[in-house]
Formats: sequence, C-alpha cells, structure tokens
Amino acid sequence: MSQVFFGGSIPTRADLGESVPAPLPRPPWLKTKLKTGPNFSELKGLVRGLDLHTVCEEASCPNIYECWEAKEATFLILGDKCTRRCGFCDIATGKPGALDKNEPYRVADAVSHMGLNFAVITGVERDDVAPKTVAEIWAETIRAIRARIPGCGIEVLTGDLKGDRQAIDIVVDAEPEVFAHNLETTRRLHRKIRPGFRYERSLAVLEMAKQRKPNIPTKSNIIVGMGETFEEVVECLTDLREVGVDLMTIGQYLSPSLEHHIPVDRWVTPEEFSEYKRIGEDLGFAWVESGPLVRSSYHAGKQYQAAAAKLGSRN
Repeated sequence: MSQVFFGGSIPTRADLGESVPAPLPRPPWLKTKLKTGPNFSELKGLVRGLDLHTVCEEASCPNIYECWEAKEATFLILGDKCTRRCGFCDIATGKPGALDKNEPYRVADAVSHMGLNFAVITGVERDDVAPKTVAEIWAETIRAIRARIPGCGIEVLTGDLKGDRQAIDIVVDAEPEVFAHNLETTRRLHRKIRPGFRYERSLAVLEMAKQRKPNIPTKSNIIVGMGETFEEVVECLTDLREVGVDLMTIGQYLSPSLEHHIPVDRWVTPEEFSEYKRIGEDLGFAWVESGPLVRSSYHAGKQYQAAAAKLGSRN
C-alpha cells in the first residue's frame, strides 16, 4: 500500500520502515565545554519565569552560552508546525494552527524582558496562507521590537515567501538590520534535501531583498556534511555573492535523529572550514563565519556591524 506524505516533504526512514544505520562517531573538534556566566544565568531565569521558548534551547544550539552571554537570542514565530519538511530540520511538519496577530507584541515583550542587544527572528513556512499575510506578521514583529526596544538590533531569517516580490518588499520595508534567507545546501542536493524549496528561488529572494533596500545587509547559510562536494560549496558561495549577499555562515550538519532525518555524510574538518572562510572573503563577503559548530545566528550582532561598516563605505 502506497503512503501519502505532506506536500513539500520527504519520507523518512520511519515513514518507509527502513532500518536505521549506526551514527558516525563524532570527532574531537565537535565536543564543547559548558561555559556559563552572569548574563546566561539571568536570561535562563527570565525565560523560565516568562514561560518563553527560544530556538537556542529547543534546537540545543551548542553556542547558546556564548550568545546569551552577549545578550543575543533567536525566536521562532508563525507557530510551531511547518508546512514543509526538510531532511535536516527538527521542526515538526504538519497542519499549522491559525496565525496569531498578537505574536509580534509578545516577541517584543520577550526581547524587552530579556534585555537583548540583538534579536534574531526566524519562523516556520506557512504555505497555508498568502505570502503577503505572512510578510505582514514579519514586518509587524520588526516594528513592535523597534518600538519597545529602540536600541536592539533585529535580524529576520525568513522562509522564501514563495518568491513573492510584494511580500519580500513588505518585510524589508520594515527595515530590519539584517534580512536573511538560508540556501542551506547545494544546487545538486536541493531537491533531495529541501523538496519544498528551489535553489534558484532562494537566490532570487535574496536578490529581490537587496534590490529593494541595497543598504540592508543580506545573509545566508550553508550546512555541510550532507553529501555535497567542496566544489559545490564554492559554487554556492559564488552564486550567493552574485546576488549581493553580504554575510555568510557555514556549519557542520548534526542529524537531529537517526530515524527521521538524513544521516551525516561526513565530518568536515576545521581546515576545510577555514578554506571556505578564505574563499568567501576573497569573493567579497563582508563577514564569513565558518566552523564546525557555527549556526545561522552565531555572532549575529558582530556580523551586522561588519556588514554595516562595509556597506557604509560604499556610499
């Protein structure tokens, strides 16, 4: 009997009843040490007291201690269920609930209570509603944070908004400090790993944002260790620079589960990450954060400052 999977999804081993392979043993460079300080402890207490949820905790980010010490955190909006399923992502796929028009103000309250210097806002894909409707919530979240905490920097990490130019304009017209959309993987692997997305459409989203507001830095991310080649990563970097992307993050894929996600293909060495950084800088990115434990929002505030300085020098 054939099985039907959610649109824009990939079947997992659990779906197909396949056996689960043994995980690759992690190399020494992927081991981290717990480093906490007063800011981390304070934010952790605030999160517990306000019954908040951050991507930092829910995704078990290895950089949570460093980012929270710097008063930076990442929030998830638009619900907790995504209408697409990517092979690397741990966010639940399913039919989302109704959009919450009060969500932007709750996020602003959270940012204020946590005393953040820089907030990254990401969200699930909502193919069940019009891109313009989704974009209005992104824009209102930016405005709400800015009204409540004027000095806080804001990065939005949006989905592809179905490549809708009007929706993209709505988001960038709210003027976040950084507009980000993640390419995540190479051209060859895109349909396999991100079946609900399109490589060229993601590039177009970043290009449209840059065309609309040239002085707002654009940003993207690549996850390595999912079956790509070195040359394909360089192709991604080249393609992203050609559409004007300013900021780049590159990190190691860590499979959230053996049953429901694609396996790790290989552990990328620190030396290879250093080479990606060198190549990216040669291509002209304002900032390249490349390393085994790097995640999309890592050093977000520093990245913005670097891009702002470079873009300002072009005026």
